[in-house]
Amino acid sequence: MQIFDPTQTAQALPYDRLVDALAQAANELAAGIIKAPERLAVGIDAGGTLLCMPAVAPDIGVTKLVTVHTGNARHGLPAIQGEVVVFDSATGKRLALLDGPAVTQRRTAAMSLLGIRALAPRKPATVLLIGTGAQSAAHAEALVDYFGVTELHVAGSSAAKAVQFAAVLRARHPGVSIVPVGEGELAQHAAAADVVIALTTARQPVVPATLPPHTLAIGVGAFRPGMAELPPALLHARQVVVDDLAGARHEAGDLLQAAIAWDRVLPIADILAHAAPHRPLAPVFKTVGQAAWDLAAARVVCAI
Repeated sequence: MQIFDPTQTAQALPYDRLVDALAQAANELAAGIIKAPERLAVGIDAGGTLLCMPAVAPDIGVTKLVTVHTGNARHGLPAIQGEVVVFDSATGKRLALLDGPAVTQRRTAAMSLLGIRALAPRKPATVLLIGTGAQSAAHAEALVDYFGVTELHVAGSSAAKAVQFAAVLRARHPGVSIVPVGEGELAQHAAAADVVIALTTARQPVVPATLPPHTLAIGVGAFRPGMAELPPALLHARQVVVDDLAGARHEAGDLLQAAIAWDRVLPIADILAHAAPHRPLAPVFKTVGQAAWDLAAARVVCAI
């Protein structure tokens, strides 16, 4: 069994191959070829949760075990820790042990790339990222690497955080224009973006309710019913697409709080199977994550 540390896991997941693997996995999940039950969450204590996410396909299977401890900053430890175990479906032989957070960051960013590829009316040049955490940094890397995005606008919970995060991104992506968003400037920067991506744990919508017709909005960070990044007005005005319909019904707080009718929500697999029709307004893409996406990443690592 090969063991990959965080750096090795990230290096084994190039975005060009990962996006295509996710598209394949989305189609296989819809067809029942991949079996992936809803994730199991077990409370450890007031600030800790164990998450278990299995997925099985005819070639390989995976189980992701993740612990979330919200108070770990005081211990100098990351809040999210975990691993992905990869095994051969025919024999059960263990093939690889991957770093869980690295897999999650890469496949989540890659799912946003797939959504942009399938749903955006044009290749993005300017993207607004709302959020200054690890997932936002992963998205910045993915957008520059996959689409060659040349201008990133970054907004945080404060102007100071946006400035600090912009400095980090400039060091990582020389030649890319990184623009911090100041207080009260979010709507202005969103209006100039081809894509707006929210990557927060906000409980109130952070994406402006009014966007240009061509601008694709993606909600990534809100993963519990009490969280929301996408405003109801935007969700009701546009076609809503999700990465996983079953998971969204339980976890997409944006959609639940907006009381979106599920019969008008499409899974990304439907879009991939049939070319998206031209619409005067770009859709809204909401992702909640799925163990099948971890399986897709494992296929890339194991070159299956």
